[in-house]
Amino acid sequence: MPEKVKATRVTSAARKRAVRRRKILAAAALLVAAAAIGFVMLRHKQPLPTAGSAIPEKSIAVLPFENLSEEKANAYFAEGIQDEILTRLSKIADLKVISRTSTQHYKSAPDNVPEIARQLGVAHILEGSVQKSGEAVRVNVQLIKAPNDSHLWADIFDRKLTDIFSVESDVAKAIAEQLRAHLTGQEEQVIAAKPTDNPEAYDAYLRGLAYDLKTADTPANALGAQKYLREAVRLDPKFALAWELLSYVEARGYITSTLQPTVALREEVRQAADTALTLQPNLGEAVLAKGYYYYACLRDYDTAVGYFEQARQFLPNSSRIPELLAYVARRRGQWDRSELYFNEAERLDPRNVTLLTQHALSYVALRRFPEALRKFDQVLNITPDDLDTLAQKAVIAQGEGDLPRASALLAPLHPNADDTSALETQVYQAILERRPAQIIPRLKEILTKPDPALGFYNGELRFWLGWAQEVAGEHAVAQESWRQASSELESFLKEQPENFQLIGDLALTNMGLGDKASAFAFVDKAVAANPIEKDVLSGAAPIEILARVAARMGEPERAIAALQKLLSISYAGLLATPLTPALLRLDPMFDPLRNDPRFQKLVASPVSKSANK
Repeated sequence: MPEKVKATRVTSAARKRAVRRRKILAAAALLVAAAAIGFVMLRHKQPLPTAGSAIPEKSIAVLPFENLSEEKANAYFAEGIQDEILTRLSKIADLKVISRTSTQHYKSAPDNVPEIARQLGVAHILEGSVQKSGEAVRVNVQLIKAPNDSHLWADIFDRKLTDIFSVESDVAKAIAEQLRAHLTGQEEQVIAAKPTDNPEAYDAYLRGLAYDLKTADTPANALGAQKYLREAVRLDPKFALAWELLSYVEARGYITSTLQPTVALREEVRQAADTALTLQPNLGEAVLAKGYYYYACLRDYDTAVGYFEQARQFLPNSSRIPELLAYVARRRGQWDRSELYFNEAERLDPRNVTLLTQHALSYVALRRFPEALRKFDQVLNITPDDLDTLAQKAVIAQGEGDLPRASALLAPLHPNADDTSALETQVYQAILERRPAQIIPRLKEILTKPDPALGFYNGELRFWLGWAQEVAGEHAVAQESWRQASSELESFLKEQPENFQLIGDLALTNMGLGDKASAFAFVDKAVAANPIEKDVLSGAAPIEILARVAARMGEPERAIAALQKLLSISYAGLLATPLTPALLRLDPMFDPLRNDPRFQKLVASPVSKSANK
């Protein structure tokens, strides 16, 4: 393939299909003296209204690139090229660039470009395709002015795999020129930077990136990203961008437990972030990763915020920075500030389903259920029938005491074992309905061949099995399930001594076994591992465990005091929503308190207004 040729016409199969779909008339000029050639596409679309639209002219979204390679397994490569071009564009402060998380659900060459641009709040759209054959790569890009759906610029880049970075740089520079964006000297250097000289390391990085970009936050995706990123830095120990992404992936796995939150993993997160920063002190992603380490692994929020704010100068279009600041604010109980940060992030990343979901979960913690449902509906408009989102809507119905509505949402769902949240919501629904017999065989089936990647979650699922069996009246069988759960969970304690979720599982399991001393000892450990003074969002979970253990272990005074506190604050619920009077009325774990007048008063009264602040 020649080094680089201008496009007299867009010859890819993808463009031909797009031309037919859009009924485009394309006129091609001849090549004259190596001059650049343009062509015009006429599309019969309605232009976007411009009056008062507030859409900046220097704004762009990069749609998913189509994979034209004969090997469909090369889809990761097309995704990576698109993301790398977008990343370079996003570092130009004079441009507004929409994050990939908002564009990844669109088609590669859609019919409704003006509508998509309106949804994303941009004036321009970049489409493209990638064809990889052995060591040769062809990248085809087209820049479209969205309001009138007109073609501005197109180019075809033919490169060897060892020179693929020049494509990403050339495209970013050409778009900046087309949009008349001012480039500083530092931005020109960043755009032209070559992250690695090792093509095998870069290929591994793109494979890891593809796993990281998947919407579902599962152990399988986290492990896939971790595997390839570790390979990338092994092949090129000076690959700062790969070190940064490895740190970020592992830190997210640590805080979400999609990777087992061991002391060793936490140390690997630190080392990866430090290595990235040492190699490239001005790499914005590395600065952000170091801040994320302090947030996710150490819960040192002051230091984390310092790094996030420092990263802004390098990442002017990053939605991740205000998103992370929103997370910090809500863990500090600064709910109004968190809301402002969420809104800022959504302006930069309006169709990021993870961001929208987390915003919804903030509303759930505040017990502002109607607003949470509207956010979840936004997610479903982007990813219809998303299992976790439907399960979250069922969680809200449970919190409101509407079990029929929760059942209608959950009945069609068939979560796998690694869809832990949705699966446990189904189990809790059966327990709240006091009809657990239907879910017990499913739990037994999963636990017959437990997935090692789930780690302590297998023991947690066995606790749920025991609870379902107990409610079903199978008391002896439940005791055996809880004994096995206790043994499995304790095996993880040495490597995960600060995993308050694991410790809480052990408290509840020992409660089921009737071991009062051990249950309360684990409650105390959970409170110490995650004090509410340090983390308002999840620090109340140990207090809910205390309420449950105290209710079952004959300590009504402690149980009532804990419940009074929980109903007066906002927090992330342990099993469903934060506790509500409706849940207290339904949950069998609180049956020992039913005749207590203080408990009756709690379940009869609305949640304190202070809980919603």
